[in-house]
Amino acid sequence: MIVSYQHADGTVESVSTDDLSAIESATIESVTGMEWDAVDTALRSQNPTAMRAVLWVNRKRSVPTLKFSDFDLAGWRRRTKARLEYAEIADMVEVLYRETREPEELDQMCGYMRTLAHEPADVDRALKEMDPKAPAPVAAPPAPDLPELGAVPADSASEPMS
Repeated sequence: MIVSYQHADGTVESVSTDDLSAIESATIESVTGMEWDAVDTALRSQNPTAMRAVLWVNRKRSVPTLKFSDFDLAGWRRRTKARLEYAEIADMVEVLYRETREPEELDQMCGYMRTLAHEPADVDRALKEMDPKAPAPVAAPPAPDLPELGAVPADSASEPMS
């Protein structure tokens, strides 16, 4: 997983969990109270504590005295994300090829992976490496933009309430 945080000035701080040392991973387990498999699952779910812990361990490399309890991520919902790396995508594609019988199901799962991928093109790359003769799956259409919570649709703003 790649965990990234976009600072207010626009710079992005990113760390790959593949680059963590065993001690750093154990430290993340300790501060989150989760085993590594649970941390990995929490990252896939965009869990703020897991993402914060990964970024904190990375930041501790340059600020060794930084305490987890003092490390915060302003605007974490908008600025922090965890995304799949190529190796994870390739592993998932391999499992999908073995277990998926319907092409539509494969296309749907690949669409989900593109949404969660750090580099969406990695999904097609993994598919091509798995089966070079297979046609590329149909890309899922982009999700429609949803209104923000509490927003009033423009066409209903002038209608009287009944």
